[in-house]
Parts: sequence; structure tokens; C-alpha cells
Amino acid sequence: MNSVAIAAIETSSIAQGTVVADAMVKTAVVELVQASPISPGRYWILIGGEVAPVRSAYQRGMEVVADTLVDSLLIPQLHGMVLPALTGTAPRVDHDALGVIETLTAAAAILAADRAAKTSDVLLRDLRLANGLGGKGVLFLTGTVADVQAAVEAGREEALRRGLLHRSVVIPRLHDQMKERVLG
Repeated sequence: MNSVAIAAIETSSIAQGTVVADAMVKTAVVELVQASPISPGRYWILIGGEVAPVRSAYQRGMEVVADTLVDSLLIPQLHGMVLPALTGTAPRVDHDALGVIETLTAAAAILAADRAAKTSDVLLRDLRLANGLGGKGVLFLTGTVADVQAAVEAGREEALRRGLLHRSVVIPRLHDQMKERVLG
């Protein structure tokens, strides 16, 4: 997908989430990137495309979500590294430091990833959302220690601003065995 923009809505109801996803894709020509139940009993919708249709579909989703909204996002110009990190296709490069940002929602993790990538010269290695994480999102990024510190701070601030940061860390010189397990 060569999306310029993405939007996501996370609901507390699988049933209502299905209604929201359907309303979004009926509203405008967008790509339905993800639409599925996530743990713990939530529903996740991620769309992409050109800015105006994505904005229109997102607005419709926000109208339909009712009282089931957990979190949402609209990013008009997504950084190019976010989707490869999300789909597991990010390049494997050895760097000096590892940064980890753990958020309480999937949407907050994507926003933190976008902000981190736009702030500093880092590589977004992996972006994991919700399933198997109790509904959380976690971002792994690498680079020089200084760049990773700056990127983690920016992503951390984004999640904190929304009240959805769980934890963030920077690990200089990650041990080779940990690199293999975490970034392998």
C-alpha cells in the first residue's frame, strides 16, 4: 500500500467495530488494511489511502462508533517506515541501541512510531499491536544511542500526551543473544 494517510479506530465491542469498519469503507474509496478482533475483546480497524477519502471515512467511523470508542488516530502523512514495521518487512540492520515504547492501545503505538520516525534518524524495526499483548502496542526501533534517545522521547511524549504510555526504555549496546530474540 502506498498510502499517504492512515486512520484507525479501536472499539470495545467486536460487533460495533464490524459496523464501524463497514461504514468507513462504504463512505469513501480507501484500502481496508486491517479489520479484526484484537485482545482483550476489542475490534481494530485500519484504513489507508489519499488524505481526503481517509479523512471522510474516519469521520464517518467516529460518528458510528458511539460509546464503544477505545482510541483512534488520523495521520495525514504517515512516515514511510511505519507500515513496514507493522507488517514485519522492515530491514534487518545492526545498530548501537534499541528503543522500546509500550503503549496501552494499538492506535497510541502507531502514533508514537510515526512521531519517533519523524523526529530522528532511526529504523522502526517492529510494531506489534494488541494480540498477545493484552491490547497494548509495542514499538522496537534501532539506531545510534543519541538518535534512539531522541526518537523514544518524542514517541513517549506523544503517548503521554494521550495518557496512554505504559513504559519506554533505551538499551545501548543490546547483547547479541537479545538482538537475536527481540530483533531476529
